[in-house]
Amino acid sequence: MKLYHSLGELLHDYRKDTSITQANFAANLNIDIRTVQRWENDETLIKSEKEKDIVLETLLPYQLIRNLNAAVPISTFYDFRLRKYSLTKLNNELPDATWLKARINDFTKRIKTIENELDINHIIKDIKNEFQKHTPKPINKNLIQEATKLLPELNLIIKDDSGYYAGHSIVFPINSSTFEKLKNREISEDEIKLKDLVNYKTQKNPIFYNFDITADCNDNIFYIAHHYFNFFLSLQNKDYEYCSFTIRHDSIKLNKQFGLHIAWEDKEMQKARGLEAPPRFYVGNFKEFLSNS
Repeated sequence: MKLYHSLGELLHDYRKDTSITQANFAANLNIDIRTVQRWENDETLIKSEKEKDIVLETLLPYQLIRNLNAAVPISTFYDFRLRKYSLTKLNNELPDATWLKARINDFTKRIKTIENELDINHIIKDIKNEFQKHTPKPINKNLIQEATKLLPELNLIIKDDSGYYAGHSIVFPINSSTFEKLKNREISEDEIKLKDLVNYKTQKNPIFYNFDITADCNDNIFYIAHHYFNFFLSLQNKDYEYCSFTIRHDSIKLNKQFGLHIAWEDKEMQKARGLEAPPRFYVGNFKEFLSNS
């Protein structure tokens, strides 16, 4: 993570990361280009009524903007690859899996099932921001909507304390044929169709495909994990499979601690796209990890 000391530095890096010009950024915010220039040069702060527009346009964490948009800024870490902020270096990395499990009964009212078009639009925008430089994820609103109907427990969105989007999880309940094809690399996730989704409650051996999970800080990742663990605890007496394709290097340690296994990895994609770790397809379940919870 990079430690940001000023708002101007952050906005400059945002434009670099998203390949947007000052003129286009200004147009998206309905402001003059000179205003953007003054922000980036740290000549003026963002007016409080404009902070909302910045957050909605960029999906940068509201807390990050607030920390830096001050006469005396609060230096804050942020990683554009992971779309995550942190107040201290100690909290940059994802916590240990056992730390997450030990707090399985903590919860927040800021997390809810995906409900409407606005929720989905925020999720899609965040996915595009996160994966545009690596391996673009396919975006299908109908799949997200159907998965939410079939599996509301794990298709979630979390807001921050001010009510702004802060992260999500999307999980597809899939049939066994689709699972085998994904595991054997016969299809990729962009080939998953509506017909591949099933009602997990009617399946003898349900299968859950983690399409995407992310949050803007470790605290919010923790609250999403809370919902995950409690859901899978309810399935401890049922045979199920969990699978996930990930390019995030920071999830490798957690997946191993969860008891998931690597079905395959793509070192050619790692080299071609300059990733820190090879994209991996994980399979398994959380039964051993969640035992004695």
